[in-house]
Amino acid sequence: MLSNRQITLFHAPNTRSSGVLILLEELRADYRLHALNLKAGEQRGAAYLAINPMGKVPAIEHNGALVTEQVAIYLYLADLYPEAGLAPPIGDPLRGPYLRWMVYYGSCFEPALVDRAMKREPASPSTSPYGDYYTMLKTLTDQLAMGPYMLGEKISAVDVLWGTALNWTTKFQLVPAMPVIQTYIDRIKARPSVMRANAIDTELAASYGQ
Repeated sequence: MLSNRQITLFHAPNTRSSGVLILLEELRADYRLHALNLKAGEQRGAAYLAINPMGKVPAIEHNGALVTEQVAIYLYLADLYPEAGLAPPIGDPLRGPYLRWMVYYGSCFEPALVDRAMKREPASPSTSPYGDYYTMLKTLTDQLAMGPYMLGEKISAVDVLWGTALNWTTKFQLVPAMPVIQTYIDRIKARPSVMRANAIDTELAASYGQ
């Protein structure tokens, strides 16, 4: 196990990086926040663009390594803290489903939601990364119906990703708050890690006048 596991999270409140903050709390990780005021445009400053040229959060730094892209960060952190049990190890039968549902978020779910929000016609099924919105959503809800968590009876990092994603997408009515989805959201929101992260975000947002 690495002796230095402190993470720096480049974070802005009430953004996608809030899910990473929840994950760090769930892992009981050693981390420090480098908070960015998006309202003041700090994400477009030269200092942060050197971290992530896209000017987006989240990003993390660990031992000189920079990691961007939400799903990559979740995978990195959960593997960095294996004792928390939030990532099935290689060789575990659940490792494949874990990776599947991590990647499904960025490869299918978000593209489908963006097309739907923008009222764009999806590409033909042969070229679309997600096929069609309703098939994408049914694939997800069928999985949610199989147990309290994405992989069954035990929470994993993939639940932090999906719990936070479904929470904000239902609020914006991009995803219907059907019972199987709302029950799952409520289960994740009740976790102490979510409450701790929300308190941090509330304080940060207030300090930025948001």
